[in-house]
Amino acid sequence: MVRRALVVALLSIPCLAAAQQQVLDAFSVPNSGDEHTAAKSGGTLRRFIPGTLEGLEEVLGIAERHDLDVWQIRADRPSVDIYTPDELPDALKGFPHSLSSVSVPSLPSPLSAGNWDLSSLANTTFHDEWHPQDEVDAFILNLAVLHPERVAVLELGHTAEGREMLGLKVSSGAAAKKGVAKPKLGFVLMGPQHAREWVATSTALYFAHALLADASEPGSLAGLLDTYDFHIIPSPNPDGYVYTWETDRFWYKNRQIVGPGAQCIGIDMNRYVELGTRPSLLKPMALIIQVQGYKWKAHSDSPLLQSSKKKDKEPADPCSHWYPGHRAFEAAEVTNVANYITKINGVGKGAGKGGIVAFVDLRSYGQMLAAPYSYKCDKLPKDGEDQMEALHGAAQAGRSVHGMGFTAGRLCELLYTAPGNMIDYIYNTASIKYTYAAFLRDTGTYGFALPASWIRPVGEETSEIVSYIARFVAKQRGYEM
Repeated sequence: MVRRALVVALLSIPCLAAAQQQVLDAFSVPNSGDEHTAAKSGGTLRRFIPGTLEGLEEVLGIAERHDLDVWQIRADRPSVDIYTPDELPDALKGFPHSLSSVSVPSLPSPLSAGNWDLSSLANTTFHDEWHPQDEVDAFILNLAVLHPERVAVLELGHTAEGREMLGLKVSSGAAAKKGVAKPKLGFVLMGPQHAREWVATSTALYFAHALLADASEPGSLAGLLDTYDFHIIPSPNPDGYVYTWETDRFWYKNRQIVGPGAQCIGIDMNRYVELGTRPSLLKPMALIIQVQGYKWKAHSDSPLLQSSKKKDKEPADPCSHWYPGHRAFEAAEVTNVANYITKINGVGKGAGKGGIVAFVDLRSYGQMLAAPYSYKCDKLPKDGEDQMEALHGAAQAGRSVHGMGFTAGRLCELLYTAPGNMIDYIYNTASIKYTYAAFLRDTGTYGFALPASWIRPVGEETSEIVSYIARFVAKQRGYEM
């Protein structure tokens, strides 16, 4: 409520520049010594390619026993990426692997308000650096001040640590065709549920900015607003994101206290949904969301082990990287997102006229575009042909911008089969046909530690990917773009 009041107050200020300055000043982070003291040294990222599923499971089992940080597991080219800041355990040294050095430089000091100038997408310095959570929130509020007729600030609910989750709805009114108003289509773009995937947050911010750029400016996506309302959630895990800035750059989960005796911290926010009977719409909405999910399971720590025949039926370790919680939608942050989408589309109704017709979950890394399902590969989505046509076209569109290749396919085929993924829930329960996960740069050289100089090019190619999906879906629904 404080932020909303601030925006309302600023909108009444006659001098827009002054309003912009006050928003930025209000939310800039003080440059006080230890404020940006996440790990500064770095470590080594190793890719293990054992050649068989059994070998892959053995590598992953060793990594789990030594509490190593697994960055990526691939099924399409069986491999495991493991990051270690220290020496590799002896048990893994005998497995063939490649390696690259991962540097974690000192984090940037907060930008001065005068340097932001969000009036221009091409000329702003905002997209030249990474930004802490306070500056992410300030960016959202600043866009609302600069474009009050097109931006609504979304207050999605509170996190486990009590932060307000902010998003923005970007819209320009009703769509029109031959002078007749048509319902606008809805498109949700969400940043990373895993805290360390910074480039997904920066890309969501870049895309929002591109939507609001003047149509004459290079990179502007303003034309999409003739057909779509965009609902953008840049930082759905703000507690974890703050922790990556202040304590552990490669923190993964949220910051919820979990486990017997509350001895562990964090739930994997992308493994939280459970199959169940569709509840009555007469029940309170919050109750519906908390009990309804898709294919959630409470056992087995490792996604890879969940996909094997040797399924571990023991409850997951609350301290595990992949801890899914002890019930579906235990994480407040994912409940907030699901509540917002349900408020617009309903439960199981699908996207009706004016509803949400597309959803893209921004992730890193791997340069992959993925469609449902995650929980199993022997079940294909209904009407999957159109869904995959859009996906492959989007991969080609992304490649055309800077020449970066993107692999396209089902999530279970590209990564691994695992229950409880966001895109399975959005596709199946929210009934949004064009639901995808977009894994951004790179393919394993930097992993989660991309250089800041990549922020803008990643934003540019991802904007083209999202734009392609938007145009494809609009055409399918009879809209001219």
